[in-house]
Amino acid sequence: MHQSSLLSTASLMLAVARTSLAGTYTLNQNNVGSSFLDNFTWETFEDPTGGRVNYVDQATALSANLTYTSSDTFIMRVDSTTVLSSSDPGRNSVRIKSNALYNTHVAVFDIRHMPQGCATWPAIWEADDSVGLDAGEIDILEGVNDVEPNSVTLHTSGNCSMPADRNELGTPMSNDCGSSATLSDGNDGCSVNSPYTSSYGPTFNNNGGGWYVLERTAEFLSVWFWARTDGSVPSVVSGASGTIDTSELGTPQAYFPNTQCDLADHFSNNNIIVDITLCGSWAGARFNAAGCPGNCTDYVNMYPSNFTEAYWDFAAARVYLPTTSSSSNSSARRDT
Repeated sequence: MHQSSLLSTASLMLAVARTSLAGTYTLNQNNVGSSFLDNFTWETFEDPTGGRVNYVDQATALSANLTYTSSDTFIMRVDSTTVLSSSDPGRNSVRIKSNALYNTHVAVFDIRHMPQGCATWPAIWEADDSVGLDAGEIDILEGVNDVEPNSVTLHTSGNCSMPADRNELGTPMSNDCGSSATLSDGNDGCSVNSPYTSSYGPTFNNNGGGWYVLERTAEFLSVWFWARTDGSVPSVVSGASGTIDTSELGTPQAYFPNTQCDLADHFSNNNIIVDITLCGSWAGARFNAAGCPGNCTDYVNMYPSNFTEAYWDFAAARVYLPTTSSSSNSSARRDT
């Protein structure tokens, strides 16, 4: 059999395998508006990436209008009014973590706007930041300095890799999930770049945002994306359905199977984390390469009005758990 036929067969086998493993999930938590205030914790420790930010608690964020809600909206943003001195701890920002930890689940993020601008490093990710990479990390939506497209990335400790050929729409940038080697874009781990510029930054926002969906099991992790203007988005994603069947979502943007990595061993219970950092080890290092002027730290300190677009606007963040007990490691428990 010719090599092209072998690759086609392998891709078909991966597609069939993923479809057979996909399942039905039932809504467990529907975060809309003020429910974010109850279901997430505002973290206030020093930014672990060395970012030029000062994460504030919920009360401070609400009083400073860095966090606010309405019946169908949750906003978290960076301060855009204060000129900083070099002795200040950083520009006030927000980092939130779900009170619940999750294992097997589906998460749907309905986002109208994401932070944009030079120096910005926004992310939606899952991890247990109390233990680091020992629990694994899934970067669902992340990037720096408005550089499109989005990169979906897994970070693990130890030996974990992905097959070069697998059934996904995106382009693999690295297949070594445990690698700390710096790639040309400043990231590490095993990354998959989205095929759509609308998946990140200004183009994402100009389209009115969109939907990201994560499915995590012991057998695979998948991430899908649809822009707000994409008429093909499934109604179970756009319509706040009470159940979701991932076999109906089509080919994911990024797909990480367990064929060369024991996902159950490398990933344990994770929180959902959303943050906005500035500069730091990635956005700062790639600041000028992205066409941003001057020095990243000075840019953050001296020009607060440049951060008026550095905010998240969530219509919802919904979490679904398996409808049946078909997966032995499904869980959702409160972080204590």
